[in-house]
This record gives sequence, structure tokens and C-alpha cells, in this order.
Amino acid sequence: MLGKARWHLVGSILSSTAPSFSMPFSPAALWPVVMLFASNIFMTFAWYGHLKHKSSAIFLAIIVSWGIAFFEYCLAVPANRIGSAVYTTAQLKTMQEVITLIVFAGFSIFWLGENLTWNHAIGFALIAIGASFIFRA
Repeated sequence: MLGKARWHLVGSILSSTAPSFSMPFSPAALWPVVMLFASNIFMTFAWYGHLKHKSSAIFLAIIVSWGIAFFEYCLAVPANRIGSAVYTTAQLKTMQEVITLIVFAGFSIFWLGENLTWNHAIGFALIAIGASFIFRA
């Protein structure tokens, strides 16, 4: 589809008319991203939220974490199902990993009160650069 739009744009430029793109917007391209962000917020709290309450019993942390993780699954499973209409499985997984890093960085700062260093930023950026190769044709 992108090839058609690109050639249409080239033809429009050569014929001096305004370019028009015939690529329809697909909710299946956006909803998985939104849902994966939301699911990652739940999962990050399930995995790391209890670290702010280390004095509570570990079995309580496990039970609460499982309860929170339920909502993560309620978002992640449909996100992947919807997204599979537009993205490959590798693209969905890569997207999820990059979203996880973004959510985790915010969670570390705002919930746990930890500082992110330049080493963190560089490491996360290198992972994102590597992930970008999954989306190349």
C-alpha cells in the first residue's frame, strides 16, 4: 500500500497537482499501541509496584500482583489479536518491549523515586534503535 501511495505522490509532483494519499487509516494500527501502553502500566505495577511496600508479606504481594496482572492480560491479549491484522508477531513483540521500557522509565521516576542515568537513556535508546530494524521492509 505504501508503494502505491509513494508512486501516486511522485506522479502528483510530476503533474503539478496536490498530492493525495489513498492510504485509509486503520484503527487496527493504533489500538494495539494504546492497549499495549495500558497493559504495560498494569504489568509494571504488578511486577514492581510492591517494591515500594517491602514490609508487606510476600504472599500478599503475590496475590495483589496476580490480581493486577489479570487486567494486563485483558488488554494485552486483545491488543495482539487486533494488531495481528496489521503487524507481524515480531513487530507486535518489539513494540511491546519498547513500550515496556518507556512505561518502566516513567514508573521508576514517579512511583519508585529512582533516578535514570545517562547509561539508562543510552541503553534504552540502543534497544529502540535495534527494534526499529524489525519495522523496516
